[in-house]
Amino acid sequence: MTSRRIDVDGVHLAVFEAGEGEPLLFVHGFPLNHESWRPQLDEFSRTHRVIAPDLRGFGGSDVTAGTATMERFADDLRDLLDALGVVEPVTFCGLSMGGYIAWQFAHKHPGRLRRLVLCDTKAAADSDEAKENRRRMAETALAHGAAAIAKALEDKLFAEATRRDRPEVVAMVRRMIEGTDPEGIAAALRGMAERPDMSESLEKVEVPTLLIVGVEDALTPPAEMKRMAIALMNAQLVQIADAGHLAPLENPEPVNAAIRKFLEETE
Repeated sequence: MTSRRIDVDGVHLAVFEAGEGEPLLFVHGFPLNHESWRPQLDEFSRTHRVIAPDLRGFGGSDVTAGTATMERFADDLRDLLDALGVVEPVTFCGLSMGGYIAWQFAHKHPGRLRRLVLCDTKAAADSDEAKENRRRMAETALAHGAAAIAKALEDKLFAEATRRDRPEVVAMVRRMIEGTDPEGIAAALRGMAERPDMSESLEKVEVPTLLIVGVEDALTPPAEMKRMAIALMNAQLVQIADAGHLAPLENPEPVNAAIRKFLEETE
């Protein structure tokens, strides 16, 4: 796997690539980086070209203070694909916040999209209370650092089986969050609070869509994703046992099997 930093609209984004063939774009969630997709990158780089950026503010990418909107992230990804010479439509794989970005990518750049794989995410906007919680969390990050965010999120992200049987995954995610710049955390939190409700736009998404959700996901539960599957024109839903909000990392084998089957069925 190779890594490099690419200038996108004056911001250097770290991007990790491996493999050859049809492009799969893996977009991480909040407040993580491309490593949250490691089991999928290792699996699918054998048969596809995998592209896994660190979004602005995360991982090895530059930080933008203020507000990083989901639309801005979507445009960054379009520009990144241009810079990488990817001209064919991609399969966009988005986890959590990566799913929020996927809706904007589908809305703004539909010609660049072949399929969607959306894990542990939703289309609805935040409630007023949730928006205020995100803004308070942004202030917490700036005042107390990324470690405070890692502590606040840990109990919400994982299934009981992950906490019990896979402490190395919990530790990996904690390190990932603690290594994130607080300014990037705050900017993304403000952007998520401002994101539009995409629920009424789901029927306009024409590409095949695979929805994956951890059975124990407390943040975007299976019932939420089932509603999206019904609203979408061409979607299927797969529930993953022994997984919470980070299903691709917590229980990667059934996630990889579901993605592989979906890719084969939608050739």
